[in-house]
Amino acid sequence: MRLNVPLVLASASPRRRHLLRQLGLEVIVHPSHVEETVPDALAPETVVQLLAKHKAEAVAPTYPEALTLGADTIVVLDGDILGKPGCAGEAHAMLRRLSGRTHTVYTGFALVHPASRRAVTAFEATHVTFAHLSDEEIAAYVATGSPLDKAGAYGIQDDYGALFIPRIEGDFFNVVGLPLHRLYRILRKEFKDLLEGNTGLTG
Repeated sequence: MRLNVPLVLASASPRRRHLLRQLGLEVIVHPSHVEETVPDALAPETVVQLLAKHKAEAVAPTYPEALTLGADTIVVLDGDILGKPGCAGEAHAMLRRLSGRTHTVYTGFALVHPASRRAVTAFEATHVTFAHLSDEEIAAYVATGSPLDKAGAYGIQDDYGALFIPRIEGDFFNVVGLPLHRLYRILRKEFKDLLEGNTGLTG
């Protein structure tokens, strides 16, 4: 896929950058550094879209001709949002809660194009089932350091993450950090004029 304008990623996530490159999209990385706070009692799908839009809108004015992409991912269990753990102890506690249960991963994204005054948000939800984990398995995973920069304290793309998850329902890439199919469909529907050849596909 190719765009005829620059694509700016308002995120420092190497996983999102890698996913976009899988689609053939080269990106300008410009993290937004916005405060990730929202009003209480919002639905998870509203939270991720609102935060994604805040991130994109914070960066977009710097690149008025470009298309700016913001994204946010959260893990929800029993109505609680599990963000990134603050320390190894929090990571262990989160993984203990997730053990043997099914939770939902929400990723929202926002596409902002200042030149045409367009801004579109969307989200995807994926259900993820964890195996029953022993304390030793959790401790070994936490010791790698990988859980500390991920919502819910795990990465489905990690070696351990792959071993811990027997079942998912929905978009795998959504759990990694960006629902690629939904993103592609939004680009085709809302920003077709920014796709090379109006399809964005090369071959």
